[in-house]
Amino acid sequence: MKRPPDISVSRLAIYLRFLEDYMKEKGSGATINSWQLAAFLDMHPHQIRKDFSYFGKFGERGIGYNIEELTEKIRKILGLDKKWNLCLSGLGDLGLALFAYRGFREMNLSIVAVFDNDRKKIGKVIRGVKIYSPKDIPAVVKKMKIDMAIIATPSSVAQENTDKLVAAGVRAILNFAPVKLNAPQYVKLRHVDLSTQLINLTYFLSAGA
Repeated sequence: MKRPPDISVSRLAIYLRFLEDYMKEKGSGATINSWQLAAFLDMHPHQIRKDFSYFGKFGERGIGYNIEELTEKIRKILGLDKKWNLCLSGLGDLGLALFAYRGFREMNLSIVAVFDNDRKKIGKVIRGVKIYSPKDIPAVVKKMKIDMAIIATPSSVAQENTDKLVAAGVRAILNFAPVKLNAPQYVKLRHVDLSTQLINLTYFLSAGA
């Protein structure tokens, strides 16, 4: 099977989010075709069918897709049928907000450890999750079989913590720190630059004023 482009994988997540909400409204036995799905998502049906084609056969010609079956298939493709252990590096304001995000549970992601440099926080337990020093990353990652990490630290320590996480065996990292991080090619690294996105919005607001 041909390796799907990253953009198609990202769109699968969009399809899944819509279908799960749609199924709550229409019921598990409902069906939908690519034209209907495209209309809801303001896309072209050919693009949707092409995205699906990377992952196998979906639906039946003339009938469309059974929403429940399609949702289950997409969840499996995205690895959401498994449970993943996640750690959070950095427990400042942003880190606390991410820690409180309930959507992780719906994705079978469980934050099992938090790392922070603040001595006042180290050793404390919040909602059943212990806060560790970054020095403990190697032992904790191995012991708790952590697969993914979220970086929400200040930029000054983000790369250092990333290096420790990668060395400990973490293979997927979502970075919220305002700095470009480096990691080996075998590590999936994604950057979420909130400040840049907000500045883009302020530009468009100013330009349109």
